[in-house]
Amino acid sequence: MLGTLFLTFAKIGAFTFGGGWAMISIIEREVVDKRHWLDRPEFLDLLALAQSMPGILAVNISVVVGDKLRGLKGALAASAGTIMPCFFIILFIAMFLTPEMITTNPTLTAIFKGIRPVVVALILAPVFTTARSAKIGWKLAWIPAAVALLIWSKWPVVSNPILYIVLGGAMGYWLSVGRKLRKNKEGGQG
Repeated sequence: MLGTLFLTFAKIGAFTFGGGWAMISIIEREVVDKRHWLDRPEFLDLLALAQSMPGILAVNISVVVGDKLRGLKGALAASAGTIMPCFFIILFIAMFLTPEMITTNPTLTAIFKGIRPVVVALILAPVFTTARSAKIGWKLAWIPAAVALLIWSKWPVVSNPILYIVLGGAMGYWLSVGRKLRKNKEGGQG
């Protein structure tokens, strides 16, 4: 299992451009749909946990998935699988390509220009699939859009993402407690 975990995340790390968000849909497809290691709600919970951790999202999600599946050894195998291909690709680029070669070579410039729109699509795809899995419909889509715009704004207090994490947790707690109180109240009347 550790070898399979390592190879799965190594394959994802080797063939994904655009960082952690671009990897999320591929990790979800591998871990949830193809290998059935986790179900979708578990994956979404682990994704939320990985996002709240400091560090690189791709490594964080591999650590939490590996830990969920095989404990510390699984976390190490999955994170090593994620990191190693990137490390060797960057090492290769640093050894053989200079910045001048990348910017002046028309073929490399064209390749990177072609990769950019694909990376945007790879980043947007998990946003929509995660929203659908979390049952965020069009009626609630204004909330993440408003939070994203406020974080993007230049206002120091309003652009602090920690504020929204705390407020979101408090609101979720308040809504769940309120729901339980309403159920208890309705159950007591019936």
